[in-house]
Amino acid sequence: MFAHAPVFELADAAATEHVGHLLSRALPGAEAACIVYLHGELGAGKTTLVRGFLRARGVAGPVRSPTYTLIEPHAVGAEVFVHVDLYRLNAPSEIDDLALGDYLAARHVLLIEWPEKGAGRLPAADLELTLSYAGAGRELLMQSHGELGRRWLTNLATDTSLIPYLSNIT
Repeated sequence: MFAHAPVFELADAAATEHVGHLLSRALPGAEAACIVYLHGELGAGKTTLVRGFLRARGVAGPVRSPTYTLIEPHAVGAEVFVHVDLYRLNAPSEIDDLALGDYLAARHVLLIEWPEKGAGRLPAADLELTLSYAGAGRELLMQSHGELGRRWLTNLATDTSLIPYLSNIT
C-alpha cells in the first residue's frame, strides 16, 4: 500500500492517537526489544501517538509524557512498554544513568521521545517517527530500519483504515 517512508496527514489529536493505535496493532513479534524513536517539536503529538499505541496494547490509566520521571514502564501481561522522554537531558552521557539496557529484551518496546538528546548512547531504532506541524494538523513520517522495522511497516501497510491519512500512496 505504501513506500518505505510513508507520510500521514493527521488533522487532530484523535487522528494522531488513532494512528498510534494502528501502529501498535501492526507490531511484529520479535526476539529482541523493539526500538521506536519519536522526533518532533514540543507539542507536535509524540505523547499523543504513544498514548494511542499504549491504549491499543491494553494500558489503562493516564498516559503522560515522562518529562520529569524520564522513564515510564507499562507492563501488560508478558509485554513491557517503556515510554522514555529525554527532553530534559543535558548531555548524552546522562543516558547511562537511566539503565535502558535493562529493558532490551524480547517482548519489550521502547518508545523514545527526543532521541537526539541521547545521540550515540541509544540502541538503534527499528522505526523512526517524525511529527511536524502542518497547518492546524500534523504530518507524520515513518521510516523503518532493519528487518524488524521493515516487517512492522509491511504489517501496517495491510491496514486499509490508514488510507484516509496517507499523503504519499505509492
